[in-house]
Amino acid sequence: MIGLFGGAFDPPHAGHVALARAAKEQLGLERLLVLVTERPGHKDVATPAAARLEMTRAAFPDDVVQLDPYARTIELLEAHPEWDDPVFLIGADQFCDFPSWLRPHDVLARTRLAVATRPGFPRERLDAVLAGLGQPERILFFDTPPTPVASRDLRARLENGEQVGDEVPSAVADIIKRDKLYGR
Repeated sequence: MIGLFGGAFDPPHAGHVALARAAKEQLGLERLLVLVTERPGHKDVATPAAARLEMTRAAFPDDVVQLDPYARTIELLEAHPEWDDPVFLIGADQFCDFPSWLRPHDVLARTRLAVATRPGFPRERLDAVLAGLGQPERILFFDTPPTPVASRDLRARLENGEQVGDEVPSAVADIIKRDKLYGR
């Protein structure tokens, strides 16, 4: 079973790594493909794709990491019919937004969603989304440890000259420092 984990990774952080680790362990993924979205269709990115790709490769040294040129998940999935029923990893917050994705029913026809839940996230929010989907059997849930970190918060702290400690993998911190990313 192949797992797909996409995102802006601006920057990749400990929460991303913990989510991927939990998915591998709990879902028995044979392979994880980490996809760095070149131009996300749903948010702005602060850092060029090449820098985000390098940081993500440093954060996921044991996985295949490649650039995703598609702004929308359905475009990526349609471009890769060779992926046989992959599992697309997303967080609980993203799952709550899933109905607003471009062609969510077509996404579910091409991939199962593996939703990372965390302690304290309201299960009723997940259940409400699940109830509105035509294919709820295509949704898997797995648990992640609490990792209260967000890329936008890390960027803000780095821009203010603050340290981020263990919230990013050390190899990512080295790249940020070397290339003066997110700093003044």
